[in-house]
Amino acid sequence: MNKQAGNRNNKELPEIGALQRELKREQYKRRFRKLLRSTVNALIVVAAIAALVATLIFPVLQIAGTSMEPSLMDGDLVLLVKTDKLEKGDLCAFYYSNKILIKRIIAAPGDYLWIEADGTVYLNGEVLSEPYVSEKALGECDVEFPYQVPENAYFMMGDHRETSIDSRSSMIGCIAEDQIVGKILCRFWPLSDFKWMS
Repeated sequence: MNKQAGNRNNKELPEIGALQRELKREQYKRRFRKLLRSTVNALIVVAAIAALVATLIFPVLQIAGTSMEPSLMDGDLVLLVKTDKLEKGDLCAFYYSNKILIKRIIAAPGDYLWIEADGTVYLNGEVLSEPYVSEKALGECDVEFPYQVPENAYFMMGDHRETSIDSRSSMIGCIAEDQIVGKILCRFWPLSDFKWMS
């Protein structure tokens, strides 16, 4: 009787090999869960950093309208870089009336500007070379010339001079440095028209 009970107890106890396999399986599950948690956490951190970079350092904008043609077309996607190193000729985005507009820097603080009736721009007494403009036009202009750009501000104009409303209009005027979001680094969409702008 005791012998039979001992045999029954031996049959119910798992073998050492089975226990080791079960232990390995449990360890594998734990390692997998730990790896999954760390991967998910890493992805969350990377996504947060990417969102911060896209918002704070390299914002992306979509062009709306025709005021920057032929340089930028309606629907183009551009990448901006936030910088305080702005130069004449840079394409910049700035805040105006709860919108973001994109124009080109024509004159810097302290520069003197004159625009003829045919749209020819004189900067500090010399004709400004503007290969990015396909057709000159005075456009919507109520500024009195000669005009001196105030300190800490930039005179900006769109490349499509006939339709662009910009610093030539007192409604917009010169753009203060603190209104500027950044300058365009490149046009990246459509991909076939990728172009560095700086």
